[in-house]
Amino acid sequence: MCLAQPLPHPFGLSLAGSVTGLVVLATLAVDGGMQKPVSADTSPDRPAAPMAATPRAGRAADAPSANGSSAEQSAVDLMAAIAGRRDRAAFARLYGHFAPRLKAYLIRQGADEGGAEDVTQEAMLTVWHRAASFDPAKAGVSTWIYTIARNKRIDRLRRERYPEVELNDPALVPDTPAAADAVIAASEAEDRLRHAIGRLPAEQSDLLQLAFFQDKSHSAIADERGLPLGTVKSRIRLALQRLRHDLKDFA
Repeated sequence: MCLAQPLPHPFGLSLAGSVTGLVVLATLAVDGGMQKPVSADTSPDRPAAPMAATPRAGRAADAPSANGSSAEQSAVDLMAAIAGRRDRAAFARLYGHFAPRLKAYLIRQGADEGGAEDVTQEAMLTVWHRAASFDPAKAGVSTWIYTIARNKRIDRLRRERYPEVELNDPALVPDTPAAADAVIAASEAEDRLRHAIGRLPAEQSDLLQLAFFQDKSHSAIADERGLPLGTVKSRIRLALQRLRHDLKDFA
């Protein structure tokens, strides 16, 4: 959710008008002490000058413009202050400049407002934690930050489309293999049952297999075999009695 007015910064600066800024500030508040920071390019007693304007998000981040070089140098100075002395004021200025532009860029790329705020927050926190890895000889600040944001969005889309599989999900855990003696006992029981059914009269074994192995009802069997329903029930009952007798000594 966006706010109409910028959020006040505890050091007298201001962040972009987004609730995301509060989360970022909270992170900074616990990332070391809350001592008063020193700005990127001023002495401790001199207030930080506002950062020069940079191109709109979405066009070449480091494209030349009337004041593009001064803006880029200002951003480089802020990055150096963040990397060198964890300067929160420098980060607040960098955040206030890039956060709204990143959010607008992400929305134009198809993200909803909430998703754009989340990705912006993740990207700017990455800038804070990885500032020391920025190399101005390889890329401009804008290019580096927009690349981080783009990669964060790609990662989010991948997670949404291909959720990570929870390997401990009970549905994915294979059944515990049966003990060897249990497998042998089950195989012996199956053989014994097969032989017992084979010794039944044909008219009984036929109906028994239809009822128990093909899961057919007695009435369906009667219709299929053209027998009275009472006859079907009687033959199946006799077959079961015979099986119980033949298998009574099998444990």
